[in-house]
Formats: sequence, structure tokens, C-alpha cells
Amino acid sequence: MHQQGYPPDHNMSAPIVDLPLTSPSGIALWGGLECTVARIGDIFRNQLQETGHADRIEDLDAIAQLGIRTLRYPVLWETISPEHPDQADWHWHDARLARLRALDIAPIAGLVHHGSGPRYTSLLDPRFPEMLAEHAARVAGRYPWITQFTPVNEPLTTARFSGLYGHWYPHGRSQAIFLQTLVTQCRAIVLSMRAIRRITPGAQLVQTEDLGKTFSTPGLAYQADYENQRRWLAFDLLCARVDRQHPWYRAFIEAGIDDRTLGFFQENACLPDIIGINHYLTSERFLDERRELYPENHHAQNDRQTYADVEAVRIDFDTACTGPQARLQEAWDRYGLPMAVTEAHHGCSRDEQLRWLMEVWQAAQALQAKGVDIRAVTIWSLFGCVDWNTLLTAQNNFYESGVFDARCQPPRPTALAAAGRALATTGKFDHPVLDQKGWWHRAERYYQAPAGPAGLRHGTPRRIAIAGATGTLGQAFARLCGERGLDYELLARGDMDITDAASIEAALARHRPWAVVNAAGYVRVNQAEQEAARCFRENATGAELLARACARLGIPYMTFSSDLVFDGSLGRAYVESDLVCPTGIYGSSKAAAERLVAQAWPEALVIRTSAFFGPWDRYNFVHGVLQDLTAGRKVEASGQVLVSPTYVPDLVHGALDLLIDGASGVWHLANQGLVSWHELALQAARAARIDTSALVCTDQGTACVTALTSERGLILPPLDEAIERYVRDAARLQRTG
Repeated sequence: MHQQGYPPDHNMSAPIVDLPLTSPSGIALWGGLECTVARIGDIFRNQLQETGHADRIEDLDAIAQLGIRTLRYPVLWETISPEHPDQADWHWHDARLARLRALDIAPIAGLVHHGSGPRYTSLLDPRFPEMLAEHAARVAGRYPWITQFTPVNEPLTTARFSGLYGHWYPHGRSQAIFLQTLVTQCRAIVLSMRAIRRITPGAQLVQTEDLGKTFSTPGLAYQADYENQRRWLAFDLLCARVDRQHPWYRAFIEAGIDDRTLGFFQENACLPDIIGINHYLTSERFLDERRELYPENHHAQNDRQTYADVEAVRIDFDTACTGPQARLQEAWDRYGLPMAVTEAHHGCSRDEQLRWLMEVWQAAQALQAKGVDIRAVTIWSLFGCVDWNTLLTAQNNFYESGVFDARCQPPRPTALAAAGRALATTGKFDHPVLDQKGWWHRAERYYQAPAGPAGLRHGTPRRIAIAGATGTLGQAFARLCGERGLDYELLARGDMDITDAASIEAALARHRPWAVVNAAGYVRVNQAEQEAARCFRENATGAELLARACARLGIPYMTFSSDLVFDGSLGRAYVESDLVCPTGIYGSSKAAAERLVAQAWPEALVIRTSAFFGPWDRYNFVHGVLQDLTAGRKVEASGQVLVSPTYVPDLVHGALDLLIDGASGVWHLANQGLVSWHELALQAARAARIDTSALVCTDQGTACVTALTSERGLILPPLDEAIERYVRDAARLQRTG
């Protein structure tokens, strides 16, 4: 039930606090939360609910601890008046905006964020602009201390996704609908700012837009020119630049948008006080008529020809000037208005997220040094986002972590939080992963690798030392560190014997790593009962000696433990705080290792995991089952022993992210799902489309549950997704050798 709002002066008129505007570098660090409320058919998706911020007012205190003093924050029409424009519920916003004031954080109030308004309107509703202006007036009246507004976020991008590509409501697929939805939003911005300034005369418009650029082969230059003119339309309308000489004037007229409508913008120029540029790695495109060179999902067409539309960073071409600095410079050259980067986010591994943030930050610094009036960089998606890999059109619960990892309760600060705190307070940040450039600069980015030698490395990058060169886990770390641009040394026993303190000291002195990963140890669980001394020496003593060496050097250390530190009698999956209770020698050696490592180096990271399977080795249960079933051999698997299988690539990626984040203590990393060995075999065979008639379930004995779950955060994806990826990855490797 939505109630009438309190009077506008309800506890909301405290004195305005002067806030620091910039870091010592001259660029301010702003923050932002992914807050889209998108309508898809009759379903509204709310990112604040999906990332959990809607229920966590304490998130604001965590943001304040980063040193952020300006925050893009939602005061969204769809959430305040969802059923009727005259019915408003301000309760949630009152509490949070009051908390922001107490924390000395100035909000940039967003009124519509990739939305089409509440259910009773749409982007094709001629009343939409006036109704949003009424909402804007209510917001300004209720919170007169707010001085910066974004009435509509990214109107051009929203018009493309809602009116041209059909992704979001009203699901249009024509240029006419695209232009109509764009004009509706821009008119709403003008009227909203007029309404706000009647109450707050000095209110500023912070107008955001994703500003990419399109490049092409010569044969598609006409299409690239068309898209490059289109990308400026929102700012051109607001800046009263769309007249009869504008290259898109005729397109507006043909879309049924007459001179009177366009004249409104000529007569009511609404120049942004700050142009907010949102730039992503996918924002810049390259068009190529040779579709066969590119994946099918990048195939596109216009009314003249078919072509591929791909990320420009994946193409080797000489004439392009790509990247955030080039796009910001273009906006400055065109408008000459103050600017900010209003979203800096990259949905990738933690190292790549850090590299992208720093590239954007350094671009802003370089432009400011040249005299460009650029005020801030906004570290975006503070609490991550959900399903943006499908533009919200599929509900897969695909989570991209941000500055905080909202899979943990409370949300866990990642390495981006350390970066944000440093940039906000000193304007500088360093981390060993920044010794390498992001994947968008490395040779592996290309769809077709250019001829000639790869680019040379400069300097001596800091490295991770990985112990365990011959094992499944060590090999996987080396492979994925290489893919992520993380420099490493993969050390065999001859390079560093982890059971020998002198060997460890010599190896660390020689390689000078910034972190150590212990992927070595005794792994033969069944033989451990006959080789107890060796098992303890390699699993417990070795792990402890490495921990002591890392403690002396003050460097991060990660080691691995097992689900077998538990006896399986609890009857449920184990969490990190459950008391260890091993029954065998192997589990006892891992339990001893955990205790000794914690004593030797309290900042160490201990990963408990379970039941490896992966595409790069043949010595795992899933591979063996599929091989035997394919050959028609009988396979017996227990239906009583319940485990949490772990896909090795997921484990390594999750562990590396935690290492980079500076996480410590015991973490459980296993794919989400509790299955018996028989059920695991059945799921894998079905995913691989292999006959399961030779698979036999053995149900003898008492049920035993050694599965792992986590009270700290479910970092790895669900098991069924991991099995599907294993089948695809293994098949691809078999084809390519």
C-alpha cells in the first residue's frame, strides 16, 4: 500500500554541508549504484532489489568509508509512485537520503534509470514528460537540499534498447519509435529541470549518456557515419542543436516528429551543467561485411547489406583512436561543457576491473592536464549488477561483482574498494596486477590475430609464485593466470621444496613474488593411511613453512584444504565455522595444515574445496564416468555420499579474485549444489548426451554429507551451469587438440 507523502518540509531541511569536491589529484571520485528499474513485457526488474541494496541502509556507511562524497543515487518515479501519480510512498527514500546527509554525501538524484516510467505510462505516452516533471517537482520540494539531478539516465541508450532493438518496454523495433522515445525522454528532462529549478534555482543537470563510437571497413563507412551522428542526438536536442541543418533533421520529420516538436528544444535549451559520459569496453564497435570471420551472435544487417558488428577493441586496424580518453576529448571538442565520467565499470575478473578503472582515471587526469574541464570519475556498480550480460532480458541471476561483493552478507569490500579509497583520498592507487595492461590491449583480444611479433613487455612485472607445477591445480592456476595477464612463476619441487625452509627462502628471494599460491601437496587420499608421515609433511608442514616465510615478508599467501576435514555426520553441507572433525589421515593432515597456517600467518587465505573436475586433465571422476559410459562400460556410483563438486576453472578464478581482494581466513569454494556421486555422473552424462543405461547407483551404507557451502559468500556459480560449461569446454579442447 502506497501512502500519501509527508509534507515537503518533513525533517528534510537541515543546513547544507560543504563537501570536498576533488581528490588531491584534482579529479573527484564519485560513486554510483546500478539502480535500473526496467520493464520487460509486464515484468519490472529492480536492480536495487536484485543486488540486495534495497534492504541494506548500512551500505551507505560502507560507501562513506571509501571517502566518496558525491553519489549517484536513485529517487525513482517507478518506486515512489508505481500505481498512481498522486500516490507516493517516500519512506524508503526519506531514510536513505537522511542517512546520506548525515554522512556528508551529496546525492545526484536519478528520477528514471533505463525505465519507461510506472505501469500507467510509457516512453510513447505524450503525457510522460509532464508527469515526470510533476514527480521531479515533488522530489525537489521534499528534498530541497539536493542540488544535482539526472532526470533521465542515458536517454539515447534507453531509446535504442526500448525503441530500436526491442529489448525493453515498449519493445519497439523501428527508427520512428526510437526517435519518438528519445524525444519523449529529452522533453521530460527539460520539463523536469524547469520544475526543479522553480524550487531549487541553482539545481544542476548532470546528463548522462553512453558515448561510444563506430568504426568500419570502407564499404560500411556510410553505416558508421550514420551511427556516429546518432550517438550525439540526446545532447544535441538538449543543447538546441537539432535544426533544419542537422544531419538527422529529415529522419525526425520522417518519424512523424514535426517542426513544432523540434522547435520546443530550440526555444527551451537545457544545456547540461555536467555532461556525464558512461563508457564501456563494448561501447566502441567495428563493422565488417565479412561476416564469416566473426561469431554468429555478432551478425547484423541494415536495409542494404549484412555485416558483423563487433567490439572495436578486438579488431586490428590502424585508423582508429579508441578508448575513454578519445571519447571524452570528442565530447569536450563538440560541446565545451564541464564533464564527468559517470560510470566506470567492467564486468570481468578483479584484475581486469582494476585495470579498466585505472585506465579511465588516468584518461581523466591526462585530459584535465590539457585544460579539459573534467570534474570526476564515478566508480560504478558499487554493489554489482545482475543479468546485464543479457541486458536484463533473461533471468539467470548472473551476478557481476562491483566495489562490494553483494553475494556476501554484509557485502564484502573487494580490491576495487581499496582502489576507490585510495583514489578518493590521494588520487593514486597501485597494485601488482596493474603491471600488465587489460585484455583489451593484449594480443589475445583479436578475433583474427595480426601478423608479426607480439608486442614487447616493458619493465619487470611483479609475479605470483605458484607451488605445485605438476599438479592439476598448479597447472590450472598457471593457465588462467596467463589468460588474465597475471605474471607468475610455476615452481616444481626442484625450484622450491615446500617441506624445506631453506629452499623456500631461497626461491622467494630469487623470484620476489607479490603473492604465493600453494597448490602443492599430497593428493592420494586412499594411500595416505599407508604414508601418513609423508602426507603430513607435504600437506601440513609444507603449508606451515610457506606461511611462515610469507609472514616474514608480509606478502599474501593462499593455500588449499579439503572437505575431508569433516567426517560427513552433520547431515547438512558444512560452513566455514563448523568444527573440523576428520576421520582419515588425509583429512587430518589438512586440518593440521589449517591450524598451523593460521598460527603462522593470520592474514593467510585458506580455501576449502571438494571433488575437482575440469577440462584440462583426465584424472577426475566426471571425465572417467563419461569415458566409461561412452565405451559402454558399467559405472557404479554411490547414491549415499553427498558432495559439492568443484569445476576447476571456477575455483581458480574465484580464488584469484579473493587473493587480489586481500581476503583472509577460511573460505569454502565449491560450485553451488549438493549431489551424490551417482547424481553427478547422471547430470554429466545427460549434459553430454551420453546413454546412462550402464550407470548403476549403489546405495549401501549410511548417508554421508561432506558437501561445502558458505556463510561468507557463495562465490562460485551453480553446479548445473558448471557441468554444462565443462561439457562444452572439454568438447572444444578435444576438437582443437
